[in-house]
Amino acid sequence: MDLKKMEIIEPRPRKRPSSSGCEIVERPNKRPTTMVEYVNIDEDDIKKIYKFRVLFPNGVSLGLKVRDPETELPMEEFVEFVKGEYFRAMRQTESQKTKRRINWKSSEFRFVDAFDKVMGSRINFENFKPNKYHILRVHDGSGEAETYENMWDLTPDTKFLKELPDEYTFETALADLIDNSLQAIWSNGVKERKLISVELADDRILIFDTGPGMDGSDETSIVNWTLVDYDETDFLEEEAFERRKAYFDVAFRVGKQKGHLAIDNLMEDKSSLLLCITENDSWGKIGASLHRSSRGHGIGGKPPYLKPVFGMFGYGGTMASMHLGRRAVVSAKTKKSKKVYTLHLEREALLSSSGSEKTWRTDGGIRHPTEDEIEGSPHRSFTKVEIFEPKKKGLDIVRLQCKLKDIYFPYIQCDEVSKTGRTIMPIEFQVNGTDLAEIQGGEVAITNLHSCNGPEFVIYLHFSQDVLATGSPGEANARLKFVYFPIVEGQENIERLLEKLEAEGHGIKENFETFSRVSIRRLGRLLPYARWTWLPFMEPRQKKGDKAQILKRCCPRVKCFIDTDAGFNPTPSKTDLARQHPYTTALKNFGDKPPEKDKDVKLEIFKDGKQVTFLQLEKQYQEWIFQMHGHYDEEIECGEDQPILVVSPSNKKRLGISSEIVRVHKVIQRKGASWKSGQKIKVMKGACPGCHKNNIYATLECVLLEGFQGDAGGEARLICSPLGLPNEKGCKVAVDDGNASIDIRGSLSLPISVIDSGKCLAIEAADWEYQVEKQHQKIPSTIEILSARNCQDLVVDGALPPTGSVVSAGHIPPKEIVAVVRPASFNSASASKNLDQKYILILKENPEMGLQIKFRADDKNRGLRFASCERSITVKASPMVGSWAQLCDERSPPLTVSEILYSPSDTTLEAYNPPYAISSYNLRFDTGAIWVGLYFPPFSIACFDIYGNRMPFASVPEVIMKIISEGDVLGIVHKITLDLSSDKLTLKIKDTLIESDGLDKIRPNYKATLVVSPQNELFSVSVPCQVFPGSLQQIMTQPRNLDKQLLPGQAIKELMLEMFDAYGNHVNGGLEVLLKVDGFCFQDHIGSTRKVDQFGCIDLGGLLKVTGGYGKNVSLSVSINGKIVFKKEFQTETRELRAVCEVPKYCMAGSLLENMAFEIINSEGDVDRAIHDDESQGQCHMLAIKSESLDTDDSVRYSFHHGRCTVRAISLPQKEGTVRLLAAHSRYPELHLAIEVQLLQAPKVEPESIQLPHTDGRLVLRKDSFDHKASKAEHDDVHGQCSDENLLPLQYSSGSKDIEDCVVSILRDLKELEEGIYKYASAVGDLEKALKMLIDRKVALKQEISMLQGKLSGKDAIMERIESKGDSAAAVICRLFREIPLQRQHNNLIENTLGVVALLGTVQTNELSCVLAEYLGEDQMLAVVCKSFAAVEALEKCEKNRNVDQEHMAESNATKLAQSINGRYVAICLEDTRPYTGELSSDPERKLALPDPTLPNGNIPSGYLGHAVNMISLEFHHLHTTTAGHGLRETLFYCLLGELQVYETRENMKMAKACIKHGAVSLDGGIIRGNGVLSLGHREPEICFPVTAPGSQVHSSQESMDMLRQVEEKKAELKETLGEIKKQTKMHRKVIKKVKNKEKEYEKFLDEKGPLLEGMGARSIMKNSIGSSQ
Repeated sequence: MDLKKMEIIEPRPRKRPSSSGCEIVERPNKRPTTMVEYVNIDEDDIKKIYKFRVLFPNGVSLGLKVRDPETELPMEEFVEFVKGEYFRAMRQTESQKTKRRINWKSSEFRFVDAFDKVMGSRINFENFKPNKYHILRVHDGSGEAETYENMWDLTPDTKFLKELPDEYTFETALADLIDNSLQAIWSNGVKERKLISVELADDRILIFDTGPGMDGSDETSIVNWTLVDYDETDFLEEEAFERRKAYFDVAFRVGKQKGHLAIDNLMEDKSSLLLCITENDSWGKIGASLHRSSRGHGIGGKPPYLKPVFGMFGYGGTMASMHLGRRAVVSAKTKKSKKVYTLHLEREALLSSSGSEKTWRTDGGIRHPTEDEIEGSPHRSFTKVEIFEPKKKGLDIVRLQCKLKDIYFPYIQCDEVSKTGRTIMPIEFQVNGTDLAEIQGGEVAITNLHSCNGPEFVIYLHFSQDVLATGSPGEANARLKFVYFPIVEGQENIERLLEKLEAEGHGIKENFETFSRVSIRRLGRLLPYARWTWLPFMEPRQKKGDKAQILKRCCPRVKCFIDTDAGFNPTPSKTDLARQHPYTTALKNFGDKPPEKDKDVKLEIFKDGKQVTFLQLEKQYQEWIFQMHGHYDEEIECGEDQPILVVSPSNKKRLGISSEIVRVHKVIQRKGASWKSGQKIKVMKGACPGCHKNNIYATLECVLLEGFQGDAGGEARLICSPLGLPNEKGCKVAVDDGNASIDIRGSLSLPISVIDSGKCLAIEAADWEYQVEKQHQKIPSTIEILSARNCQDLVVDGALPPTGSVVSAGHIPPKEIVAVVRPASFNSASASKNLDQKYILILKENPEMGLQIKFRADDKNRGLRFASCERSITVKASPMVGSWAQLCDERSPPLTVSEILYSPSDTTLEAYNPPYAISSYNLRFDTGAIWVGLYFPPFSIACFDIYGNRMPFASVPEVIMKIISEGDVLGIVHKITLDLSSDKLTLKIKDTLIESDGLDKIRPNYKATLVVSPQNELFSVSVPCQVFPGSLQQIMTQPRNLDKQLLPGQAIKELMLEMFDAYGNHVNGGLEVLLKVDGFCFQDHIGSTRKVDQFGCIDLGGLLKVTGGYGKNVSLSVSINGKIVFKKEFQTETRELRAVCEVPKYCMAGSLLENMAFEIINSEGDVDRAIHDDESQGQCHMLAIKSESLDTDDSVRYSFHHGRCTVRAISLPQKEGTVRLLAAHSRYPELHLAIEVQLLQAPKVEPESIQLPHTDGRLVLRKDSFDHKASKAEHDDVHGQCSDENLLPLQYSSGSKDIEDCVVSILRDLKELEEGIYKYASAVGDLEKALKMLIDRKVALKQEISMLQGKLSGKDAIMERIESKGDSAAAVICRLFREIPLQRQHNNLIENTLGVVALLGTVQTNELSCVLAEYLGEDQMLAVVCKSFAAVEALEKCEKNRNVDQEHMAESNATKLAQSINGRYVAICLEDTRPYTGELSSDPERKLALPDPTLPNGNIPSGYLGHAVNMISLEFHHLHTTTAGHGLRETLFYCLLGELQVYETRENMKMAKACIKHGAVSLDGGIIRGNGVLSLGHREPEICFPVTAPGSQVHSSQESMDMLRQVEEKKAELKETLGEIKKQTKMHRKVIKKVKNKEKEYEKFLDEKGPLLEGMGARSIMKNSIGSSQ
């Protein structure tokens, strides 16, 4: 097989090193893989990929892929490839631990697959499934490893470990793991054991199941245990649900257009369509569910729907196990595999990978099964999860057993699955060796015990909706089973149930009223937090009648057990149904009218196998309630006396009964007490309906019991006479001729449950008399209107005008007339105390009072109008209750008579007309739409006085018109025309033109308010309107410069067209424009007509592809209604094709042009490495060579590799002449280069044509050695002298001169070669001397720089480190203060900037400097300190703004530096910090007077050095730097360090923990940050505080500046020297190469020409010839 088709997953260094330090990480689809290839491969031809995970005996694992191989591959080739990739991976991986070597040459070396099958001499790929991972183990005779590093690939989004909801408890996480086991064992065969065993101890939790198990194959990989389909859980939240629904709609439409979805061939599982759409959804980062296809199997079937397809939900095995403990080991085995595969998880490793996009890998192993595992699973497949270091210890095992039995009750014991009705145990469930089927406790068992034995009311609900419209599962089913809990012996069975649960410690804090009457199971699994109060269907709907009273009493005794199938979605923790899921909402609202958003859910109801309507169901349910009540309820048996039997009592509704037979008792026993007729009782508020507001005091008259003695279902009622009810109006029981009757009249009927609840109490006679007295005081008698003096005392408006007073027209009488209600005890003698509390009553009801208003019938009052006149007055409480109680010594407030204009009788009213006074405008505006730049229709304004009378305008007023929105003025109208009507009552406004540039503030609805007011703006009138932008007038592109994006063949990444009207407002969305392009093309299918979005823009980013060539002009224009509004031309990027080496001007005919290298350079002269031929990426960059003189194949192309292309050889013609070549890019012909070469004919001299010298000293040539023909005479002459006809004497030959010239030419070439070798050899010597001098200079410069830096102070050294940070904010600020002189630092940018935190203070020791720097962190040490927020904004503005004002040089330079800031940085604004406000010490440095810490014994801790804020020294010029009167120590360093304490050692700090409140540090590196946070370990921070020892010599500022300047000069020289060394070294290598080439050329020349010269035998002649030629 060709190795070009094999690749490995490229390893990278680990972020989290393993224990061995070696890791080989797979990153599929994250970065390009390393390919071993020799030819280009078309990716479209690759059809199959075979994946292998190779496990080596030293614990290393390696990922390997084989692409589209041959059927078989020799084992030797495969071994060599694996061996090479193994060593390459080991070299690239950081290893801290030496690995045992692999014995590649071992005679026992072999590959073994996952099923222990040994690979033969050839690997047959037909035995492996493509696109699946296969495990191969390497055996070299040394034994197998126990664990393999990085064996499994995981991509956990472990932020859920930190953000799991509160409801995800220990029991919930344990149940999550048990769900996996239950789902696994459910697929076992009939004869296979179905066991789930849970063992819990303080040091370990174990979950073992006998399911199908897992191994290393892709289908049943053990990695799948860690996965969870969290996109579905996110789908349950409301926002995510709406987003998914919208995404589905868009995907559906787009897919239908592109043919991606086969709508007519939807999958049988309707939910699969959603799953297809979410394949690329980033929400499912953790992985995909293993059981998506199984979900459809969980819909439908027979209740209780025991189909545990739970895999779609939950947080997965990883989250659950890490929630239970710190590390876990998962072991699994399938029937097919012979070995057990293990997977290791660690919580710390998962958390360190949280949020990372890198692949996280974990260790694994392969081992033999243990005897316990084989014994637990006879069929040899299982999964075992072991969790170590559990978080929760000391568990109540019995309580946990009951809890788990409640959750999985139908799976443990069930009588609904068996056809015979017997109770069966579907699975075997053990907890710490105890079978849960034998456990008697639990909420489910206790609940079943207290229910009645009567029939249950069972209904079935079928929910469905359109899956394409909603994105939800297409259908769901639920069974509702209603069970009745009767009242027995006067006590509710529900109360007995709750008492039993509390006694057994189940922790249920409910009572009868708050009892959860709905319990829900999904697929047989209890949702423990789905404890609904009840369904709307369970509430009694009848409001009137006898049956309504029975339903009110009996409906709370029903509990509904709901079983749902997989159509319902649970919450992520599987503790409740998803709140926003449409089926959940429909179920929860069952019985109510569905809301609008749930109307798309279709509901079908079935009862006893027949579909029924809701009304039919409601009727049957009520009949069932009556049946249960009649057969099982036992309210009370009998009374203590002989009852009076009443048949068919009247007014049963008032009596609260429904039976035709009633027993009337005078005495009963209840709750251990005797209740007798005539007894005084107190019924507390809230005891029963009708007792909501106040306590009721009453006299017990009798007790009513329904039915005959012994009948079930009877109700008991207490008949009471309330306090204040006359005796003649109380209940009356009469017996006439043996016929008894009862008339309740004004008495009350209360349920006997008020006694059971403890809210009915017997009271003593004294308490009763006190209540009677209070009742008498509240009896109303008279109503009195308060006088003006009383109203004045109350500080309220309510006094009427005095009798006989004169009022003017428009006089406003009091809105409220204040009156009080007097009790019966009030008389005229109490007038002086008419505002006392006891003489003022508050009425519970609103009585009606008559009011008569009399007018005098004279002419003066004919024009008198009253705003309102009411005959009845409603009395209500005063709104001044609180203030009245304070002013009047807690006397009760008066009552007010509301909304009356009142004139006392016999009062004379004189009216007159006041002068005109305009009070308001009334605006009539017919349209609410206004367009900027257009005149809108005219409108009218009328004015009114303060009484609402319409008034004429005296003249044309000056008005102001404004458009406002939320208090902001968007525009003022200046162009208007005012016209007054003839009657001067109407002011017409026309020719109104709105101009505004602020409409972007109110988009997209453009709602505003049109305000019209007079010039003085004393009043105004406003109407809502919409102000829309004008027509499209101008367009801007963002970004404005596209030159860097205009590359042929590529799409423009960022291009936004902003559409504006004439005033600068973005145009309204939805506007259609026509785009015309030249040199571009659209990549979507929308075409050239585009709509403006809601932001007034058209986003073309990624949509426009450049089709023009390099250096071409392209254009983009926008037109609307045939008019071009915008047109802009651009020029694409320029490129040039050039030859790397100079092309020879002359060549021999028939020779080759070898190694012709071409490159494409950009406008800056650099090679464009993006020009790379890669058909897999759609990039085709090839070179074509064309020539009319050459017989070339036009189809031959040469690939560009990163901007360069090499043509190995070009054959030149055999004939001399000029050859013209044209080299051009195959796709972009503008990239071309013309080449012209002159061909010369070489002389033809062949060695075999030369003979030995003649006896007379002449050289003889063969006569066929000449191309030209000699004359006949010459031929004959020579022929006569030579015996050989084929030889000619050289001396007399006509070509002898040519031979001599050829020899001379050869010798001259030889000498030139020798001279060339000498010249290059000399150059090598010169270069080596120069290099030695440069290296010596480099060493000297480094020593000088080191000496200068040693002389600098600590602050300068820190400044040097900060400035080395490149373009960070701190580095820029340091350069800013260094480059701008001190006297010019008063410009706006830097006058309020103090510098960097690290340079604003010094410390006295290196240890303190390092530990404080580590405590603050580098971000805060490099924070920029500013006095005000304005300085921070100025710095940020300079960073963003690229325009510099050149007129102010100092400020301009500062701005330029600020603009170079790159990256995020921290800025501290001193004016916004909370300064230290305590006392200061009297020393010059103004240290903070902070109290020293003290231990509980009153002593200062040992080793305490002080507060860090006082151990920082400030420079002299910063001692007086203040902000709002506070110095740097009080603001900056108190903000950063607070009351941080400093100790000598960690031990000192540890001993002082009791008095450390705000953190502490020690000089040996210990850090306590407060609130239990510690910083462990040690590191050396790069940026520290400068260290200045007390009394040390510090260089002056000028000396430091000189030293720094010298350092910079030396560094610049060093940089130049290093560059020269690099240049000379490169030249040295180049000359060495040329020397070697010359030597090779010399040897080749001698090999070719040497025999020719020796054969001529005339070295002296050669020498003479050479001498003459010279």
